[in-house]
Amino acid sequence: MLGSDVLVPLVTGGEVTYAALDYAASAPALRRVWDDIAAYAPYYGSVHRGAGYLSQLSTDLFENSRKDVAAFLGCREDDQVVFTRSTTDSLNLLAAVAPRGTEVFVFETEHHASLLPWEQREDVTVRYLSAPRSPRQAVETLEKALAGRAGGPALVCVTGASNVTGELWPVRELAAAAHAHGARIVLDAAQLAPHHPVDIAEADIDWVAFSGHKLYAPFGAGVLAGRADWLREARPYLAGGGASRKVTRKEDGGVDVEWHTTAARHEAGSPNVIGVYAIASACKALTEAGFEGLVARERQLIEKVRAGLAEVPEVRVLSLFGDDAPRVGVLSFVVEGWNSSHFAAALSAEYGIGVRDGLFCAHPLVRTLLDSEPDEPGECGAPEAAPGERSLNAIRVSFGAGTPDEHVERFVGAVKELVRDGARWSYRTEDGRCVPDRG
Repeated sequence: MLGSDVLVPLVTGGEVTYAALDYAASAPALRRVWDDIAAYAPYYGSVHRGAGYLSQLSTDLFENSRKDVAAFLGCREDDQVVFTRSTTDSLNLLAAVAPRGTEVFVFETEHHASLLPWEQREDVTVRYLSAPRSPRQAVETLEKALAGRAGGPALVCVTGASNVTGELWPVRELAAAAHAHGARIVLDAAQLAPHHPVDIAEADIDWVAFSGHKLYAPFGAGVLAGRADWLREARPYLAGGGASRKVTRKEDGGVDVEWHTTAARHEAGSPNVIGVYAIASACKALTEAGFEGLVARERQLIEKVRAGLAEVPEVRVLSLFGDDAPRVGVLSFVVEGWNSSHFAAALSAEYGIGVRDGLFCAHPLVRTLLDSEPDEPGECGAPEAAPGERSLNAIRVSFGAGTPDEHVERFVGAVKELVRDGARWSYRTEDGRCVPDRG
């Protein structure tokens, strides 16, 4: 991983190697990805339609990257791979191309990227499903909701792994339930793809969305892959060059446009070649490394973190499905007597550990998980709450390929020290964030 030897200053003096434990937000870049990008950079050129050598080379690289991503996802022969900016962009694209009258079923436990895009369409119906407390209940809840629909196009949107609890969702069973009732399913694989293999054909999923920046590939690119018909039949997500095959003037002064029917239909403008190539490089690197070994290694880190936190009575790990539920390297927790922003700030400033605090762009889920938690605002960083509401936030630690044992061991040790001894530095609230008081 790049950045594994970066030193950061501590407020208490000295420096320490940075422990990056916020993979769920943006994972560090794989050195393999960075090296591939650096090797290509001198040959960077415009993509598609360019006659020059560098343009043709860049076009080949761009389209071969599409093939590499399709192989990584186990795409079917007639599936399309559309390059976007992120998971959020991918799901907004799918929301834009869904047929008029589509009924969308989405659990309230989703990340905002998959919870909110459907609200932008006035001609679709969105049904929000309550948070299930087991994988089986998730399937039963979906089946019950689908059984009551009147017919017509329907879409189920579900995460593969929660960005809050890390818990794995029963994707195959949910896909089977969706198809049994004539609905399609899109998988938000932003937190799943970096940790577990995703196979569209095997799981019988209609679409998959994920982001490069969570897959060890920076530069702001994402993927929507899956069935071509909705994508082919809808208006282009963006209108412009690249999406159009032919544009002619009408006699009345307007224009006639013939749009592409391939993935290019929704890729107007100059594409993010570097970002796309970074994703393809990461896909190949993970495939070559072998997910079996990566999953086994990550499971060891998960158990080390969970065992360490279990030794601190003041810590409560958040979960929907229970302690025994399989998960990826993402855990969220609260600490009795601490505001989470304060605790996260102390981990960073005093121990050089980067974690995340807040509601993780999954507000309904975190509010559900913290509903019975007492209000412990502490002296710093309590997020603003609406009148009549309690201030709620949690801490998230996340890791994956390349995370050293020392980083998780330092994290567990720091949690124990902070709970036992308190912070060694004073903190204040600045722009809604808890920061070290340096003045």
